[in-house]
Amino acid sequence: MSITSDLIRGHTEGIILSHLHRGDSYGYEINKSIQEKTGGRYELKEATLYSAFRRMEGAGLIRSYWGDKDTGARRRYYSITALGRQVLEQHLGDWAEAKDLIDRLLTTSTH
Repeated sequence: MSITSDLIRGHTEGIILSHLHRGDSYGYEINKSIQEKTGGRYELKEATLYSAFRRMEGAGLIRSYWGDKDTGARRRYYSITALGRQVLEQHLGDWAEAKDLIDRLLTTSTH
């Protein structure tokens, strides 16, 4: 069964914030993590990922900085802000509520 992008599309921000909540990261690493966690069934398009970064940085949810050149290629890293943590908590609450409602609506039992 494939995961449709329509189902996930509205959660891009929450997915990114959740990853950054575990530590600073860069685009390729975030996308690689998404692919690994989904067993290769889902990945963010590069344009979607970087558009989300710009939008989220403009909203104050994340901040970016250039990594150390001595560790290889110079990468732009992203970190979550205090506001980003608050928004992540809201996303998690919204998801739990939506998941509960969908589970209730899609159940096949008659109880």
